[in-house]
Amino acid sequence: MRLLIWLAMAWSSSVFAIEYPPVTVDVPIHQVSEHAYYAEGAAGAATDNEGFISNAGFVVTDEGVVVFDALGSPSLAWTLRQRIRELTDKPVVKVVLSHYHADHIYGLQVFKDEGAEILAPRGAYEYLDAPTATQRLDERRVSLYPWVNEETRLVRPDQLIEGAYAFSLGGIDFQLNYLGSAHSDGDLTLYVKQDRVLFSGDIIFEGRVPFVGDADTKHWLETLQMLETNELVALVPGHGPAATDPVKAVASTRDYLAYLREIMGAAVEDFQDFASAYEGADWSRFEDMPAFDEANRRNAYQVFLSMEAESLGL
Repeated sequence: MRLLIWLAMAWSSSVFAIEYPPVTVDVPIHQVSEHAYYAEGAAGAATDNEGFISNAGFVVTDEGVVVFDALGSPSLAWTLRQRIRELTDKPVVKVVLSHYHADHIYGLQVFKDEGAEILAPRGAYEYLDAPTATQRLDERRVSLYPWVNEETRLVRPDQLIEGAYAFSLGGIDFQLNYLGSAHSDGDLTLYVKQDRVLFSGDIIFEGRVPFVGDADTKHWLETLQMLETNELVALVPGHGPAATDPVKAVASTRDYLAYLREIMGAAVEDFQDFASAYEGADWSRFEDMPAFDEANRRNAYQVFLSMEAESLGL
């Protein structure tokens, strides 16, 4: 028995001794309820701020920690792990992934190597098995070097979630909600029942223009309508500060997507080309938001193409 204990302690020490290139950016932790916290990334493009542009949350219970999303590099995730260790000596038991996009997953190996179970939405393998996943990682090994490097690996989930899924840990009840293909190939939210806190992932963008990518914006809008509720104490989005007014936070993202679909939908219906439709649109209420210059035109073009497909019944 003593040998087993010694081996476990040695393994734990070796895991905790792993060295990752240190980040120079601050990784602030904000508490939003009795048990729930989050690290807030800065607004900006994917490789700004040493890759720290998305949020990660965590919930501390008497039996362990549940982490939500893993940030954009192992170095950032390692820094987050040290912040968690300052609050509790409990292990990270589970990591819930909102979706598989680079800025949320490259830190997974830190928690996986500690022994955490990785829960992710159905659709994760559509990302992982696509050539773009390895291509993006290769690109980030250059643009985010040394924090993303040859030691950085893609981590596959231990369990896929494709519906409502609940679990309890340390007297806290967690509800996972699979939202289908909204922002990505598969999206997941995490609701902390006793604290009435929702971790939304990139279904909600607070204080910046959303990244639409290849999202199904029609389904995304339907999802946002379901999220509009006054019952939440706080909503932690995938990007930006936590919202103490969840209805307003949901409405901001919903309004942006609805406007994209309104403008691009009208262009498709009138057989107008994308460039003239885009240049003729009034973007004034969004153009001062962070990431507008980097994301808005691409967002609009993606919506234009998807609404063309919708009009053809594809």
